Amino acid sequence: MSSKITRLFDFPYHQLKNFPQEKCFNYLENKTWKSISTQAYINSINKVSSSLLKLGVKPNDKIAVISANNNPNWHSLDIGVLQIGAQNVPLYATLAEKDYEYILNHSDATYCFVSNDELYKKVKSIVDKTQLKNIFSLEISNNEYSWNKFLEIGENEDYSTKIATLKDNVKPEDLATIIYTSGTTGTPKGVMLSHKNIVFAVHTTSLSLDLRGNNKRIISYLPICHIFERTASYYNQQMGFEVYFAESIEKIGDTIREVKPHYLAVVPRLLEKIFDKIVDKGSQLTGVKKGLFFWALALAEKYEPYHKNGAWYHFKLNIARKLIFSKWQEALGGNLQFMVSGSAPLQHRLIRIFTAAGIDVFEGYGMTESSPAGTLNDLRNNGLKIGTVGKPLNNVEIKIADDGEILIKGDNVMLGYYKNEEMTKETIINGYLHTGDIGKVDNDGFLTITDRKKQIFKTSGGKYIAPTALESQLKQSRFIEQVMVIGEGQKMPAALVQINFEFVEEWSNRNNHIIHDYTSDEKLIQRIQKEIDSCNTHFGKWEQIKKFEITPDEWTIDDGHLTPTLKVKRKVIKEKYKKLFEKIYNL
Repeated sequence: MSSKITRLFDFPYHQLKNFPQEKCFNYLENKTWKSISTQAYINSINKVSSSLLKLGVKPNDKIAVISANNNPNWHSLDIGVLQIGAQNVPLYATLAEKDYEYILNHSDATYCFVSNDELYKKVKSIVDKTQLKNIFSLEISNNEYSWNKFLEIGENEDYSTKIATLKDNVKPEDLATIIYTSGTTGTPKGVMLSHKNIVFAVHTTSLSLDLRGNNKRIISYLPICHIFERTASYYNQQMGFEVYFAESIEKIGDTIREVKPHYLAVVPRLLEKIFDKIVDKGSQLTGVKKGLFFWALALAEKYEPYHKNGAWYHFKLNIARKLIFSKWQEALGGNLQFMVSGSAPLQHRLIRIFTAAGIDVFEGYGMTESSPAGTLNDLRNNGLKIGTVGKPLNNVEIKIADDGEILIKGDNVMLGYYKNEEMTKETIINGYLHTGDIGKVDNDGFLTITDRKKQIFKTSGGKYIAPTALESQLKQSRFIEQVMVIGEGQKMPAALVQINFEFVEEWSNRNNHIIHDYTSDEKLIQRIQKEIDSCNTHFGKWEQIKKFEITPDEWTIDDGHLTPTLKVKRKVIKEKYKKLFEKIYNL
């Protein structure tokens, strides 16, 4: 990486100097791909800075941005804010008005940008309860608050000298952004990350990603306000890759087939959905083709890297790759070299299957507070061990506390929590970030996550339960889309299950069985019990799921069951299905 990249706004200028792109950013407009060049991106960035300066924005002012989709204007705003010494405060589009009110006030945001009219109305409804001076849109339109009208604000004055001076005044150690953690529990915390934090994370992660040359296509689809996607976006700019913005996470399959990306950043739930669709198609085959499909799948489940299974296994695997897995690769665009998985634990089985299929999956670990660098698996130099989240990245130190908590130290560790010195002192002790995750480091230096410290609970009998391991095992069932293990302070562990409605419907049709109510259908309940019984064989008697209830609806981001990166919101689920919880424990 160029030594000149020390602040986040250096990334696009680095690209312009070293490998300017005609298709730097690509977006869909009326179902047609439109592109902007690196130079056009830089021009837009400087227009943003000029308009902000005309509005009186000063260094250390906070600019909030709420976007329902990833788009070039978000990035122009981001860099335009940062290069004048102000800070970007990104927010999720799925939050409620009360959350916007809290975060906008807590962050001291002076202006807010939104990606559509619906979000504009949402913020407008609470603007009088905040310090906001104005709200603008990221969309081009005839509205007074539109993106084009915003860019016109500073166009009649030359701010180039002032912008250059302000850029020079920004130090790597300065605050760049405040990211409010979506959180599965509790009030959002404002994580303060410096330019140095994120630049370090990009640099150290890039050493573990085996991508060379700038002739690569990448898809941006995870929420850009999440640090995982945002750090990936800076990496893509550094490398000079063509970035394609997906319309939505629901249409990601179509975008993958069209764009043919060279690598993907994924969250576990997305990979699970991709796998489920592949298996569904395999199940619809007949005769020899169906037999070959499931033979290849069974073979892939036994995969071990570095030819540990011997020559005969790899002879069969090569056949499976030619006959079956080549079609998987085509379905994912044909160019995919690997996928990087983060944000939540990934089923080990899926890592084996996709890697056996020639689509390597590298699971990593980090958190917003670590920018999000931590560890990463890498196929080179025996750096991949399935079942772990890899070795510490270069210049990142990982150690395990006496109680099993994972501690991280390095230039990636946040500055602290905004306006919360007490919590900062509890979280960063002697330079070590206390992650709240439980894990262990093996003799080869690989880290394994066993659970969230706060999610491990104790039954009334005094036994500790780690729900993540149980949930990961249960989600291997095609009948189970989502699951949450419960039982804190109760006599036994139990589970709330959201079935895979699409697969269950297909199963019921296959068995000539009509389901009137998913939550009480005896045949379905017996079938789910069979899946749970199979899962229980992998765990000690005290850990096993003794009872379960099927929830009536799908768990979604919009209805508040899941975070924007598809993690279960435990507190919300427990409250939404309080009656089922009480039924399980006869309360």
